[in-house]
Amino acid sequence: MEHGSGSAEPFDQLAHDRRWYTLAVLCLSLLIVSIGNSSLNVAIPTLSRDLAATSSQLEWVVAIYSLVFAGLLFTTGALGDRFGRKGALQAGLIVFLAGAALASASSQMWELIGCRAIMGVGGALIMPSTLSILVNVFPPKERAKAIAIWAGTSGGGGAFGPLVSGWLLGHFWYGSVFLVNVPIIVLALVTGHFFVPSSRDPEQGQIDPGGAALSIVGISALVYGLIQAPEHGWASPTTLVTFAIAAGVLVGFVFWEMHVEEPMLDMSFFRNPAFSTATGGMILLFLSMYGLFFLITQYLQLTLGYSALVAALRLAPVGVIMMAVAPSTPRFTARFGTKKTVSSGMAMVAIGLVMFRGLAIDTSYLYLISCFIVFFPGMALSMSPMTASIMSAVPQRRAGAGSAMNDATRELGSSLGVAILGSIAASQFSSKLSGLTSSLDPAARVAAEASLTGAIQTAKSLPTAAGTALIRGANLAFLDGIHLAVTIGAIVAATASLLVYRFLPERASVHMGDGGSSEDGIESLETAATLGLGGVEPIPTAGD
Repeated sequence: MEHGSGSAEPFDQLAHDRRWYTLAVLCLSLLIVSIGNSSLNVAIPTLSRDLAATSSQLEWVVAIYSLVFAGLLFTTGALGDRFGRKGALQAGLIVFLAGAALASASSQMWELIGCRAIMGVGGALIMPSTLSILVNVFPPKERAKAIAIWAGTSGGGGAFGPLVSGWLLGHFWYGSVFLVNVPIIVLALVTGHFFVPSSRDPEQGQIDPGGAALSIVGISALVYGLIQAPEHGWASPTTLVTFAIAAGVLVGFVFWEMHVEEPMLDMSFFRNPAFSTATGGMILLFLSMYGLFFLITQYLQLTLGYSALVAALRLAPVGVIMMAVAPSTPRFTARFGTKKTVSSGMAMVAIGLVMFRGLAIDTSYLYLISCFIVFFPGMALSMSPMTASIMSAVPQRRAGAGSAMNDATRELGSSLGVAILGSIAASQFSSKLSGLTSSLDPAARVAAEASLTGAIQTAKSLPTAAGTALIRGANLAFLDGIHLAVTIGAIVAATASLLVYRFLPERASVHMGDGGSSEDGIESLETAATLGLGGVEPIPTAGD
């Protein structure tokens, strides 16, 4: 059998004969990660109401999953290669099951945030293992087809999560959105025991625990500072100290990786503009997208008054739009080049974000669709060529590091998007609402300024006229927050568009393998496909 790092393992006829059953198990396992990414999206207003969650807590419950997932990707991928991919996969399923079960029984936001972190650990064990096992089981002539099925499952899970969660929230308590994973996990565990073969990489280098620890601490400190800044103040000593710690630890991570014998992330990759520009562009792209959807899911339910299920249905066209555009991306890159395609896509993202400034208290769904039609084709045009650029810059023997880097940039971007744009919107909301809450008692004022849901709940305890005025004022303040956040996001996307046009190579050069022969066209497309639907993400809402 072919090996993920370029070496060969002894051929296993039984594993080969069962490879399509193996793929079914891997897709089941991947479905769990996709649902875990999206299932919490439509539950945000419910959590705000039932658990009295603040804006900061809502951001944390969304961001912590992606933060832990991204921070552990390199480490868990290396652990699977070194100690066994099947073991890593099944361990991830068990950890995810424990986190989901505990989350369903949580009664406090801090408990739920902790459970989401546990689920992030499980997801980080599952996702790299599924792809590593797939590449190991399928011969080259079938691998592209298998990866296409694997990637399609990722997109389907992204669509499945919000719809099922919306229905559950309409009939059961908020914890039910986590139980949707349980039967899938149990089925994947049982069938995986029989149909997933054991494999490992005998040439895998030493684990880099120092690099893993530094990256986790540094990124966690950065996101913590971003989320807490609206509460403590952007220039407060607490915020500044947190940012200083994050910067110091991340700089330490870079120096550590440059001098350790077996780095978790080889810093020499960043000397290649295809790798460094695409990595930075991917972070900025996902920052814009996930920050936007953290706010839009709340806007649909709290401002427009949709139920959780209807809100999920209103967002369903997002996946359809991206899946319709993404298959055409290789033709665009072949005709116009990588940097022009990506730069144009990011420009469309910026224009779409500017269009979201038109959102109002009574915006029609047709206008929202028009924003989607500009924003999401731009996302689809940008993601696939950038993933191909990242992979083209990485030697074949280090393809796992390239794949982990791509996944990590997407997860880091989504975490930073929720933190940055969510924090900007929250700060603007509190500032704009302060004039209406000055006459309230201190406890009611704090509750009203904490979030839009808090303002709505506070309004119910006021006289009719005062309550109506507070609700309208809170919605207008929330919209002001969205308008400012999407403006910042548009500036980020436009800047990324210019940087990509300046620094990204015209075309992704194919890296020469160890044997001196380059990847052919099918393998290049396969490489891009391994990074997620050739650039199509699961339906992107608030909770990755």
